[in-house]
This record gives sequence, C-alpha cells and structure tokens, in this order.
Amino acid sequence: MADTKREIERKYESDQDGLPDLTRVPGVASVLDRGVTRLDATYHDTADERLAASAVTLRRRTGGSDAGWHLKFPVAPGVRDEIRAPLSDTLPDELAALVRSRVRDHALLPVVRLRSDRAVRHLLDADGRLLAEVSVDTVHAQRLTGDGGTARWTEIEVELADDGDPAFLDKVEKRLRKAGVRPSASASKLTRALAETAPDGTTTPATAPTPATAPEAAPKQKRRSRPAGKPVTAADHVLAYVRAQRDALVELDPAVRQDIPDSVHRMRVATRRLRSTFRTFRTVLDPGTTDPVAADLKWLAGELGLDRDQEVLAERLGTALAELPGTLVHGPVADRLAAWSRARHSGAHGRITGILDSRRHLTLLDTLDALLADPPLYKKAGTKPAKTLTKAVRKDFDKLAGLVTRALDLPPGTDRDVALHEARKKTKRTRYAAEAAAPALGEPAKELVGAMKSLQGLLGDHQDSVMARQTLRELAAVAHAAGESAFTYGVLHGREEHRALVAEAALPEAWTSIRKSTAL
Repeated sequence: MADTKREIERKYESDQDGLPDLTRVPGVASVLDRGVTRLDATYHDTADERLAASAVTLRRRTGGSDAGWHLKFPVAPGVRDEIRAPLSDTLPDELAALVRSRVRDHALLPVVRLRSDRAVRHLLDADGRLLAEVSVDTVHAQRLTGDGGTARWTEIEVELADDGDPAFLDKVEKRLRKAGVRPSASASKLTRALAETAPDGTTTPATAPTPATAPEAAPKQKRRSRPAGKPVTAADHVLAYVRAQRDALVELDPAVRQDIPDSVHRMRVATRRLRSTFRTFRTVLDPGTTDPVAADLKWLAGELGLDRDQEVLAERLGTALAELPGTLVHGPVADRLAAWSRARHSGAHGRITGILDSRRHLTLLDTLDALLADPPLYKKAGTKPAKTLTKAVRKDFDKLAGLVTRALDLPPGTDRDVALHEARKKTKRTRYAAEAAAPALGEPAKELVGAMKSLQGLLGDHQDSVMARQTLRELAAVAHAAGESAFTYGVLHGREEHRALVAEAALPEAWTSIRKSTAL
C-alpha cells in the first residue's frame, strides 16, 4: 500500500566542501551526525518527458530508510507531496494510475539514474527533538536514453521535520547564505540531471501548448499558434482560460483517485468552465470543432456529479440533523444517514476511477491538447478583446435575466423549482464567461464575477433544498418499511421547505441589486 508524506525542503549549492557550523542557527542546540548513506535511484518518464514537464518525479530507489517507489507532485515552491510504495521490480499499479492523466498511452521507461553518497546531519532542539535534516549529497547522474551522458555535482538539502515550522528553514538559510552557500538553480536533482546530461541540441521537456493569436482571422479559418506572450487578441484570452481548465483536469486527476475532499467538485467545475467557454465564445472558437468536445465534457461532468451531489447532500443532511434538539430525533436516523452516505460514496468513487481510466476520458484530454496546439479560431479570434468579449458576456447575462424574470413570475412549486434551477445553471455560465474575460475587461468583469457567485450561492441553496427534500422522502419511506419512525425525516423536510422559501423571498431584491450594479 502507498502512503503520502508532505515534503518541505530547500536545495543549495556551494563552492566549498562541507557545512558551516549549524549550531549557530537559532533554536538548534546540537547537530547529530547520522553518517553516510548510498542511494541509487532510477527515474522513470515518457520518451518526451511528460512528467518532468509537470515537475512530477517518479523513481525507484534503493538504499536509505525509505527504499521503494516514490512519486512526487509539486504543491508549492519547495513543497511536494511524496507518495511511497514498497520496493518492487515493476511500477505498482496504484502509482501508475496516479500519473495516467499525464502519461496516457505513452510508455514509462527509465530515463535517468542518480547514485548519491548522502552525508546526513540532524538539527536538534534543546529537548532532542528533530527540527530538520541536512544532507550533503555527492551525485553521479547518468542518462539512460540517447547517448547516455553523465554529470557530477554536490548539493546541500535541508528538509523540515514532520510538523515543523516552515519559518525554521529561513533561519537555516540565513546561516547558509552567510557562509557563502546559495540556493540551487535547479528545483530538483532530476531537473539538473536532465539539463546536464542532455545531448547537444536537445530541447527542454515537452510543455503544455502555448497561447495562440490569430491576427485578422478569417471566418472558420484555422490558424496555428504562435509563441506564448502577453494576451493581445480575443483568442488569446479565451485560450488562456481554456488552458487553465485543461491543466486543472490533468492536475486534479491524482487527487480524485485518492479521494481527497473537494477534488471531485473542483474537477467538475473545470469541466463546466470549459464547456461554458466553448458555448459562450462561439464567435472566437469554431463551434464545429468545440461542440463535440463540449459533449464529452458534459458527459464527464455528469459522471462526476453523481458523487459530488451525494457529498453535498450528505453534509447538508448531517448538519441539519445535528442541529435538531434530541426530543425531535426519533429512531436511528443518524445511522441510516451514515449508511446511505457510505454506500452511495463507495460505489460512486469506484465508478469515477473507472471513468478516469476510460478510453473516452483519455481521448478527451488528448483532444484538448490538440485544440490548444492548433486552435480552431473563428470569426472574431483576431479582434481586440474588449468589444468581442464584452458582447459575449452581455449575451449570457441577458439570457440569465430572462430566466430569472420567468422564474419569479411563476407561483411556488415544481415549475418554479425547475425554472430556478435553469437560472442557476445560466448564472454559472455567466460567471465563467466573466472570469475568462476579466484579464481583458478589468474591474467590471471582476464585479460581475462576484455578483454571479452571490446569486449562484442563493440559487444553489434553493436547489440543494429541493434535492434534500427528495432524499428525505426516499429515506423516510425506507425507514417506514423497516418499522422505524419517519417523524424526524418529516421535521427535516419541513425545515428544508422553509430554507427554500427564504431563498425565494431573498431573490427579487438580490436580482434588482445585481441589475443596478452591472457595469458591462
């Protein structure tokens, strides 16, 4: 079984051998010499180095106290999550799955071997507690592809102890810098090894497609992208937003597989943002190309939604039950809610993992890559962004206005519930359109994003109440059939009805305020 560890470390290089006196670091009472360990690591990647392009490292290492397979994902500068699996001859399936969104059908193969002699010292406080581990690594790197180039270097690595204060690393760095030690120019050993062992003329690892600009693009004419730069045209801004959502789909994949809270929701939002962008900016990106992609995104969002909707309902109903006085709780309601939540979530998560491994999903990721590499630019692609993006966002907002007005004209009941749900979906689309346009349109678009988030919250609470009441009716029927009291489910149902009425009552004033404040 794999386990995960948060790794917080900094790397340095020096023209001098050894280390300065680290007992002079504030808080350090003693430095314990832990001896020298020989490490032998083989790093795996695709032939075009897709993992390296994402700052992800996958290695099989022997030696030291943590021999085995290590998969590292970047979290922030100097911070990575390391997922470990026991030593084996072949890559464990669970680690292979976590890189599938990046690797897809490309084979993983050994690309670099690093052999290091690691001299380790522990920095201890006055109570003997570990503050950080400092190592001096003498590294021999060998490229296992191409001409097999080699490189040697020495580096210093300072890794914070588990649950340590990251501010302590600043104190260590201050002491190291005073002694002439400087931060490493490379983020990792692998990055340096790939650079220093690359054959002459070899380019850097594959990266995500660069932004595109199509000056004076003709209707329905496709143009290839140009080198990345500051967004200039309407297409630049739209494609930048598309690229960010594509990246989110790829980067969230491992978190969804590991069942990390909120990861499914965030991935679902990325699919919705992409789909909304294709629908809103149809004068910028050719709908003949993007409509089929949007259909696949709708499918993916629907599959992800089954788990997310259940997660939201479970949290809502659990909170509502916890707020009830004990005198209103009759029967094993909490146990039944918990059993319902576990059963639904377990099945949903297994299904989602299968979806992420499916040919349709992996093809969708490839299609998004291809779309960004050779964007299907359309009528307004090469125009200046202000007029084109404003018109598209305003069109979405006007459609939203019609939906809200229609919903408010309906009497309370099922028809109004459905109309408010449609308005909620259009609110999201308008919000995402404003997000995409914000870098070009500035404050008016940002204010619209905020207004749409507020409206989305109000309409979302109403829709959640609709779904909660449906679930409560189902649970009450099951409880009644089992001979249990359905009283508490009725109480919760009544409270949900009240929440919906409160949301509906607040909507007219909220909408009036939004209409008055919208500057686009």
